[in-house]
Amino acid sequence: MVAPVDGGMDSAQGAASTPLVLRLLGPVEVLRQGRPQALPASRKVRALMAYLALAPAPVLRERLCELLWPMPDDPRAELRGSLSKLRPLLDSAGHPRLLAEGDAVRLDLEGVSVDAREVERAVQGGLQGVPTARLRELIAFLRGDFLQGLEIDNCPQFSAWQVAQRRRFRASHLALLEALVERLPPEDDETLSVLAGWLQISPFDRHAHMRTLAALARRGALRDGEEHLAIAVRTFEAEGLDPGLLVDAWRRAREDAASPPSVAAVQAGPTAAAQSMAAAPPAAPSSASAPAEHGAPGLPPRASIAVMPFDASGADAPGQGGLADALVHDVIVGLARLRALFVIAQGTVFALGGRGMGPEEAGRLLHVDYVANGRLRRTPGRLSVWVELVEVRSARVVWSEDFDEPLDDAFMVLDTIGQRIVSAIDGEVELAERQRALLKPPGSLDAWESYHRGLWHMYRFRQDDNECARRLFERALKMDPTFARAHAALSFTHFQDAFQNWSDRARAVRQALDSAGRSIITDERDPAAHWAMGRALWLHGDAAPSLDELESAVRLSPNFAMGHYSLAFVHSQSGDPGKALRASDQSRHLSPFDPMMFAMMGARALALVRLGRYEEAAEWSLKAAARPNAHVHILGIAAHCLALAGRLAEARGFVQAIRRQQPGYGRESFFAAFRFDDDAAAAFGQAAKTLDW
Repeated sequence: MVAPVDGGMDSAQGAASTPLVLRLLGPVEVLRQGRPQALPASRKVRALMAYLALAPAPVLRERLCELLWPMPDDPRAELRGSLSKLRPLLDSAGHPRLLAEGDAVRLDLEGVSVDAREVERAVQGGLQGVPTARLRELIAFLRGDFLQGLEIDNCPQFSAWQVAQRRRFRASHLALLEALVERLPPEDDETLSVLAGWLQISPFDRHAHMRTLAALARRGALRDGEEHLAIAVRTFEAEGLDPGLLVDAWRRAREDAASPPSVAAVQAGPTAAAQSMAAAPPAAPSSASAPAEHGAPGLPPRASIAVMPFDASGADAPGQGGLADALVHDVIVGLARLRALFVIAQGTVFALGGRGMGPEEAGRLLHVDYVANGRLRRTPGRLSVWVELVEVRSARVVWSEDFDEPLDDAFMVLDTIGQRIVSAIDGEVELAERQRALLKPPGSLDAWESYHRGLWHMYRFRQDDNECARRLFERALKMDPTFARAHAALSFTHFQDAFQNWSDRARAVRQALDSAGRSIITDERDPAAHWAMGRALWLHGDAAPSLDELESAVRLSPNFAMGHYSLAFVHSQSGDPGKALRASDQSRHLSPFDPMMFAMMGARALALVRLGRYEEAAEWSLKAAARPNAHVHILGIAAHCLALAGRLAEARGFVQAIRRQQPGYGRESFFAAFRFDDDAAAAFGQAAKTLDW
């Protein structure tokens, strides 16, 4: 085997051409015009520089004192002294870089190259569009751990931040190496060198082992491949890990290497042919703990996620670690109930967390698509939880958020925060998967990707997009007829055909009911299946059974925002308007950036009309109509609510907008779409009469 990659191309030339360079990946260095500068002897001064260099916004002096001077009698004096030592190191003639803004401090990095920030920007922006030469340059920046050799005693908050950054940049290093491997011919010497570096950082990464075995087989180095496999099997078994995937990958790699590339791959060019030969898709999981691959035969197509134990170190209050563990348990259970993701069991993630394994490293070991991790802090009267969702293979932070609640009842607060985390993760993964599917050629989509590409079209609420969505859902079901979510989504496209009057209503209702029924038969515990059936039954005119199905959806998963919204939708027209308001509020609370937000607001407006609160209804209808994907019925709700509130000029403006968008739309179209009870029909009828519509 060849030696590990040494980091790629030399970046000395770039450093020499940049007036000021900060190197934080590896031993700390400051270069001015390519010349190393003498650093302050104080470790805390260097640590302060690094923290400010990565801070996304000005940092309060109080925060800096907590990080680096938690014990001295006068921490602000210590901070002032440290800043004074940094100024001559960082400031340029006529360009002061350490700036005080009120009680905060920031580092002006205009014209400054910071290796860690450059890596961070590239990873967060997506590595697909980064040129290969730039990938090599970024890899060269990663000379070692973040702030290597810079350990500071008795500063627990800084140490925790430093550990988190080291884990994050190790994950970024792996993502860069993987991206470079994908660009290189599989049998190339550089490929094997990069793979060796990858395995040096992450020795249990199955992807790296399988690519290495494929590369060795491709170049005919079967003896090296056997040796690599034998060592890997012993290493995995010593850690209690299943090496079955590696054994299967080596067998396939040898078989592929013995066969010539396909005609299509050769015609597509050398890169495509190389990728065709190098790809070693994982075999079906050989143990219950291994996640399903998208579209694997006999397994439901789902993305996979591991929720790692939340950090509760440095707790000021007893039992804080117990609260963190309880919250992680609730999040795992909540995600599992949604049935949209393959969720790693709590015992597995807690065992890895107990071994001190970072979230991204654990995610690669578990072979999952996403990993969530967080931090819990309890202060007098409040509970704060920070959560981050990372796409494992790209090391990209998909989402992060701080939740802060008053701590009146610990278990109630945990339940509230846990529900919001579950719903947010579900929505963010769905959005990330939709975006990923949109970047792939349509002909290469598997069932999972076809489903998510279909969702993108479905949420545009236009007739042509609805038809595209239906074709994609049908394609997904052709590849996997057991895909319950695709059946439910297909039902929704038929619902839209009927609700928007885009096709024969009776036929569309039958098709919506049929697809919803298939979804329930496929997975009766999927809340989306009961959601689809509830909406289809409402279309059919069966309000009571519709509510029963929607209640089943939210019982199966209290975090299922679409279930709560649909309850609001049905109740707002002919059920309990008070329940409609509560369900609408809950759906928006669980999914504050939902593509159906306009509908959640519209349902609330309808319920407020039935309660006689016309001015409130008008305001909510305006919010709904302002959403970018609001369809014509939402504009109709706004026109009627504004008329009831006496705001006739605004109401007539919406009538004109509707006529421009859909000339044939009128009173009959509006009332045909909804199923109002007598009182609601009378109120909206009066509004239509006022508008002479």
